[in-house]
Amino acid sequence: MIVICAVVLSVTAVFAQNPKREFRGAWIHIVGNQQMKTMTTEQIQSWFLETVDVLKETGCNAVIFQVRPQADAFFESDLEPWTRFLTGVQGQAPDPYWDPLQFMIDACHERGMELHAWLNPYRVTSNDKEGLCKDHLYYKDPSIFVKYGTQLYFNPAEPKAREHTVKVIADLVERYDIDAVHFDDYFYPYPIEGKEFPDEASFRKYGIPQGYTKATKADWRRNNVETLIKEISDTIRVIKPWMRFGISPFGIHRNKFQDPLGSDTNGLSNYDQLFADVPAWAEKGYIDYIVPQLYWKIGHKRADYETLIKWWNDRNFKGQLYIGQSISTLEEPDLVNPGTTQLERKMQLVRELENVDGNVWWPGWTIPQNASHVRDSLTARYQNTPALIPAYTDIDSVRPDPISEFSVVDGTLSWKAPETDDPMQEASWYVIYRVPKGKSFDFENSSEIYNVTKKTIMSVDINEFDYALSVIDRCWNESSVTYIR
Repeated sequence: MIVICAVVLSVTAVFAQNPKREFRGAWIHIVGNQQMKTMTTEQIQSWFLETVDVLKETGCNAVIFQVRPQADAFFESDLEPWTRFLTGVQGQAPDPYWDPLQFMIDACHERGMELHAWLNPYRVTSNDKEGLCKDHLYYKDPSIFVKYGTQLYFNPAEPKAREHTVKVIADLVERYDIDAVHFDDYFYPYPIEGKEFPDEASFRKYGIPQGYTKATKADWRRNNVETLIKEISDTIRVIKPWMRFGISPFGIHRNKFQDPLGSDTNGLSNYDQLFADVPAWAEKGYIDYIVPQLYWKIGHKRADYETLIKWWNDRNFKGQLYIGQSISTLEEPDLVNPGTTQLERKMQLVRELENVDGNVWWPGWTIPQNASHVRDSLTARYQNTPALIPAYTDIDSVRPDPISEFSVVDGTLSWKAPETDDPMQEASWYVIYRVPKGKSFDFENSSEIYNVTKKTIMSVDINEFDYALSVIDRCWNESSVTYIR
């Protein structure tokens, strides 16, 4: 009975007050979508807005939005064709014309949420039935592509393939007010049993002159991917030094039978089979956050969720650590208390483990549908108060200046952004705190966050409430507060 009480008290403490800072993202994918081509522009936009509204309602503070699923664009681009998943025809612009990425940036920012642009670096087609439009880069330079199974990919070994991808991302970062660049787990393709990735000619052309041997070919492949990641990172830092770069790898880095420092699991290895050494990229400062896809249940025989989240936490790689959560596993029965689901234990682990900074929910489209009751659970309990995104102090740790000029006229509060010559300290967001009149503020209490906004004006009720206001810079450092009196 004492043990049971202790567990209950521990769980209650975890959720008595949700954290003030926590990354709460949702992946919104478009690859494979066959719905949009049958919808009008108004219907698509309404669908997007309804989805973002629900994500806001459930406490999410970031949308990870897929904008380049197959060497194509879900945004205006002179470098790659419009994606087939918008109109049904690759290269065909929407009619009437609109820009889905800009639409989603505006929608998210209007609601106090970040927009991370999610791109796939290598995939060109998902099967051999998907044709490419006549202007596709493949027809201009087929030598930088390779077919594996039924799919077409950029060849990770080809310098011109890397140059093109870096150019696409540079163009995206320059023209759009996105908050981060995001890659998922698709680097070298997931292996097909009995089929070797066809890069022998590339290995002879590039790998052997670089000093690699047949025995170190895997290291050469990893170097190809790391070279791309570093070039993208360097490019982003030059254009917008505050811009973040995040990776969401397959959840197993290496198994213990492959490496004594690996996890006690028995599954595909991101390092050995997808040739992506994501922890090394974090340690070298190429990326700013990692979101391992821990899509398994607690108690999975080959890839136990609890084993893996503790492994990632304990390694404490540089940058921030968020957990990729599969909504489909949340209704699995808890191992200790089968009358409840595993969601509570998973959230308990996220919030108890020192180096875990939040979650990303997959797939985000299913949250409005209340799949596995996730919408109800997030809204009522786990994300029922707002949260600020953890500060990226590895990029910048200087707090911005506070608000010094404001006015309250006829129930309208307005203010001016603090002046600065440093783009890193420019006001990006504002946090408005609110408490009942006469009550002391507790600025670590997330329930006192009334709004997170980019606007410099809002309605207030100064007869019933006291307000305070702070500035958030581009890396989520927060200024001291200004009391509204």
